Amino acid sequence: METENKQEVLLRVEHLSQHFGKVKAVDDVSFEIMKGEVFGLVGESGCGKTTTGRSIIKIYDITSGSIYFKGQRICAGTASYKEAIRQARQDTAAAIRQLKSQSAKKPEQKKENDARIAELKKDLQDTIAQNRRKIADAKYDHKYSDREYAKRLIQETHERYKPLLEAAKNSPAELGKLRKKYADDLRIAKNTKLITKIQMIFQDPIASLDPRMTIREIISEGLIVNGIKDRKYLDEKVYELLELVGLVREHAGRYPHEFSGGQRQRIGIARSVIMSPDLLIADEPISALDVSIQAQVINLLNELRSSLDLTILFIAHDLSVVKYFSDRIGVMYFGKMVELASSDELFAHPLHPYTRSLLSAIPLPDPHSEKKRTRITYNALAEHDYSVDKPTLREILPGHFVHCNNAEELRYKKELGL
Repeated sequence: METENKQEVLLRVEHLSQHFGKVKAVDDVSFEIMKGEVFGLVGESGCGKTTTGRSIIKIYDITSGSIYFKGQRICAGTASYKEAIRQARQDTAAAIRQLKSQSAKKPEQKKENDARIAELKKDLQDTIAQNRRKIADAKYDHKYSDREYAKRLIQETHERYKPLLEAAKNSPAELGKLRKKYADDLRIAKNTKLITKIQMIFQDPIASLDPRMTIREIISEGLIVNGIKDRKYLDEKVYELLELVGLVREHAGRYPHEFSGGQRQRIGIARSVIMSPDLLIADEPISALDVSIQAQVINLLNELRSSLDLTILFIAHDLSVVKYFSDRIGVMYFGKMVELASSDELFAHPLHPYTRSLLSAIPLPDPHSEKKRTRITYNALAEHDYSVDKPTLREILPGHFVHCNNAEELRYKKELGL
């Protein structure tokens, strides 16, 4: 069963771009996350890791590309379609000018050129219409994906309760209880959003918790927003989650400032897990914590992953932690995904110069090895010549992708003896 889950794509990111003005924070990034796995996303500060995570959970409206979750598009950008229209107009105008210039010089070709111009104009209108349809679809999916998901849940709820109500029609007491539960489940289905199946653990445990809310209110807020009003149920759920993350139920009435950094991060984890998410985005959840606490939080996430069948996008810059915790790793540099492979494969055969540079910077708890360790400096301008031969993300080995051009691809394959 576990093997089947591994093959199921839970999240698919296609050509994601996130621009802030002229700054390309994320530029044409694509990857997939399989159900049940931990996908590590690493890179130096400012490379676009956190922006990628925040774009997936719709904190930002993406510039272009598409994000699919559980087979449904939840995020869609329109910039690439608008650029396609602009480029088509520009190319068509240039081609028409050239044909008209030919007609002026060679009048005998005017009839043929006029026919070609009419054809070019028709192709342009078709391209514009096609991209405008894509823009309309993208806007609809981005805005109404939650509504479509709620419709599906409502339909499933109707179908689930129909035979139950039919079977209980001769028992008034049982029918009354069933109708109440039916109404409650319908209300929850109407309020449920697909995006709530993705939850995020934030980097700063104190900044992400409202100082004026009690821990009970912080953890249960998502359920309340989803339409759950049963106070007893909410309290029991909060107590259950507090104990699950290593705290006690007496903590429920306290405020965030009364806890240590590690305890606050556990509260943040409880708040995200209470929504029963399918995907958990952990945005550098241990970088603000003491080293002794970091291992505890990682072990907690490992336990929750197993017990709750979670899929995790783990964002970090500590490669030694990522290797221990992740099944597959994506390396980002300057907004690009430069290498993607399984954890063991990436550490055994790092191909991209930036990945090698990152791995060379990992400190080892051995003074003799540290003396011999040679750090590799990465200079993108010196390493690559992309003036003519443009790079793309290419599969060098099965499941091992590298951002490279034709010449680099040949070199990497030669290094691996392929």
